[in-house]
Amino acid sequence: MEDINFPSTNELKILLNEEKIKKIFIICGKNSYKSSGADALMKESIKKNSQFYFKKSYYPEINELKEIIKLIKRYSPDLILAIGGGSVLDYAKIANVLFDSRDLIEEIYSSTYKIKKKFAKLAAIPTTAGSGAEVTSNAVIYINKVKYSVEGDNLRPDFFFLVPDLVIRASRAVKASAGFDAIAQAIESLISKKSNEKSVKFAERSLQISLKYFLDFLNKPNLENTSAMNFAANLAGEAINISKTTAPHAVSYPFTSMYNISHGHAVSLTLNQFLEFNYKNISKANCNFDLSSRYKIMFKASKTKNFLDFNKFLVDIKVNANLENNFQNLKIDLERDYDKFISGVNILRLSNNPIKLNKEDLKNIIIPNS
Repeated sequence: MEDINFPSTNELKILLNEEKIKKIFIICGKNSYKSSGADALMKESIKKNSQFYFKKSYYPEINELKEIIKLIKRYSPDLILAIGGGSVLDYAKIANVLFDSRDLIEEIYSSTYKIKKKFAKLAAIPTTAGSGAEVTSNAVIYINKVKYSVEGDNLRPDFFFLVPDLVIRASRAVKASAGFDAIAQAIESLISKKSNEKSVKFAERSLQISLKYFLDFLNKPNLENTSAMNFAANLAGEAINISKTTAPHAVSYPFTSMYNISHGHAVSLTLNQFLEFNYKNISKANCNFDLSSRYKIMFKASKTKNFLDFNKFLVDIKVNANLENNFQNLKIDLERDYDKFISGVNILRLSNNPIKLNKEDLKNIIIPNS
């Protein structure tokens, strides 16, 4: 694999010990902080005052966000350091820009929040190769188990550091879910109505790398394939920062909030079905690019010849990654829960789908043979 130049841990140490940075507020996952080796890295790197906050909730939710904002305002750090998966990074990104909101829930719910400035500089160190949140200008928060997005240029971290040594120690299940998220983001970015020439380049390169290294990253992790997946996730983040995601991500969030399915795994549950729907209805595409050419990029990256082969290729990846696809095995009952489920779907992301989706289409895709 070609050389990849990540900001080094030496550069991280220089940042953390800059004279103008007096206090550092660290947001991290309680388990991942130690298991990833981040605790040892920080003990070696930070030689000044710091305060820790260990994430409690499985996914980012409003009450914990409020608690984080209070602590940040009380401590008044010069630098906020987010070390963890996508949820940790999302907490840090939102807290850093909505710290002075008068009614946080209402402002996020109604999208009337105003992002004026950052509370402090923000640095992100992902401990999973998946979300690409270290380079995106949006973040996710759940209010009453319904997912909302906060968006704005100031959400994007000021610094990010990709440290393969912190990612390689994650469990296989975490790697599988996060890694598939990167794959899905690249695929969705390619066909998003908001995609452009720049996002396509990011997405295509990301997909080439992730499809080559993903299964080895799970089965025989080493610094080469871990670095590759870090890079692929970062590129996918750059791609969706421009194009945003589409239908599979839109419907993934209720799988997480209602059934505790990890994010990347949740996205995998409907990715194939939406891709098939879009491909079968390609003549109805409502986008300013040739949708068939975007599918050809996927075929080329996966070394498949047509959609049937590509669809099977993705199914095989999920099987080999142990990403369970059977709703019954996952204790998902959408026949019973569909109305509640669909109320948690992100409509804005659905609108990015290159083929218009009506309610009947959506239900037939999410619940086959409904």
